[in-house]
Amino acid sequence: MRHWLLKTEPDVYSIDDLRREGRTDWDRIRNHQVKLFLRDAMATGDRCLIYHSNAEPTGVVGTAVVCGAAVPDATQFRRGDESFEPRATRQVPVWWARPVRFGSRFDRCVELAELRAEPRLRGLATLKRGNRLSVTPVTAAEFACIEAMGGRVRGG
Repeated sequence: MRHWLLKTEPDVYSIDDLRREGRTDWDRIRNHQVKLFLRDAMATGDRCLIYHSNAEPTGVVGTAVVCGAAVPDATQFRRGDESFEPRATRQVPVWWARPVRFGSRFDRCVELAELRAEPRLRGLATLKRGNRLSVTPVTAAEFACIEAMGGRVRGG
C-alpha cells in the first residue's frame, strides 16, 4: 500500500463535499507527472491525505481511500469545459482520474505551519521549495504522523 497527499481548493471541492458524496473521481489534473501518479502508481486501497490549499487555514483536513482503477478523466471530452482537451479521444485519452472514497475528517486542520515545524516531516514533498504538484507521494511514517497530528478522526 502506498500513501498520497491530494490537494484541493475547498471552495471548488472540499473534504465535506467528499464526505457528503461518499466518493468521487479525482479529476481535472493537468500535469503530466501527476497524471502518471494517478494512472500508473496509485492502487486500490492506497490511503490519501486531503489537503485544503488556497484556503484559510491551509492544511490537511482528513483522509480518503483510492477505491478503483484509473479511468479517463471525463472532463477532457466536454467541449466548453475549462478542462476540455482537444487532443483527447475516447480511444486515446490524454488525462486520467482515480476514484477515491471518503475516509475520515480530522477534528482540526493540521495547518501548513505545523507541518513545516514537525521534524519528522522534513522530507514531505509538499513542503519542498517550488513544489506545486496537486498529488504527491507520502511515506507511511509521514501519513501516520500527520494523522496523529489531526487528533481524533471522524468517519462518514
